[in-house]
Amino acid sequence: MKHFGRNKKVQINAMYYVVLIVAVITLLVTSVPVRASDMDDRIELSIKKSYVFKTYLKGDDIKIQCVDGVVILTGIVSGEYHKALAQETVASLPGVKSIVNKLGIKGAPPTGNSDGWLNEKVRAILVLHKSVNSEATNIYVKDGIVNLSGEAISEAQKELTTEYAKDVEGVKGVNNEMTVTKTSKKTLTAGEKIDDASITAQVKMTLLYHHSTSALNTKVETKRGAVTLYGKARSATEWNMATKLAEDVNGVKSVKNRMTIE
Repeated sequence: MKHFGRNKKVQINAMYYVVLIVAVITLLVTSVPVRASDMDDRIELSIKKSYVFKTYLKGDDIKIQCVDGVVILTGIVSGEYHKALAQETVASLPGVKSIVNKLGIKGAPPTGNSDGWLNEKVRAILVLHKSVNSEATNIYVKDGIVNLSGEAISEAQKELTTEYAKDVEGVKGVNNEMTVTKTSKKTLTAGEKIDDASITAQVKMTLLYHHSTSALNTKVETKRGAVTLYGKARSATEWNMATKLAEDVNGVKSVKNRMTIE
């Protein structure tokens, strides 16, 4: 009888451990998708709340879906610049494993170095920088000549707008007829917070779109508005230009240039 009792106790203990193991496995299997889903939801929310998506891309029809860290972008944007900016912003967010960019371009994209192409590139460069006012600047390109009109708050801002427009590849010349006024229509205020992913994307785009830094192979990291540049420059001039352009990007508080000079 004692032997029978021991066998029964062993059977009960074995069943208990089996039930416990099954319960643990079930918990693990059912909890993984929930955690993944929560992360995907956080990524989607971060994209929608990012400065780039709330300002530059707010007029575009962009649909966002995230599955296991893979972000899928669909819809229509106004130009190739917006498509690239969306890509760079999403890529800079934590938790994103890869991006499937299926964004379409509204209308026929301008051909390279055409007046329409130059207009888009000049506009893209001006909108990224805090020392100029793209909203108060009118751009008209004819035969490769960029004509600027509108308002600037100082002669220095007017001159910088000219300098940035000249630094677009393919621009043959710049006529700046902007008037200097003390008022500014720029919507970005000095205290406005811009997320790190948006800052990183803007810095990458400005270094790519400026002709003087477009050939640089640069890695950009941002933490609380402080930007660090990595990579290689071919000269001290390129190194200094990368620093200068990054410092003038919206939201950048400081720039540490760790690029090496070849």
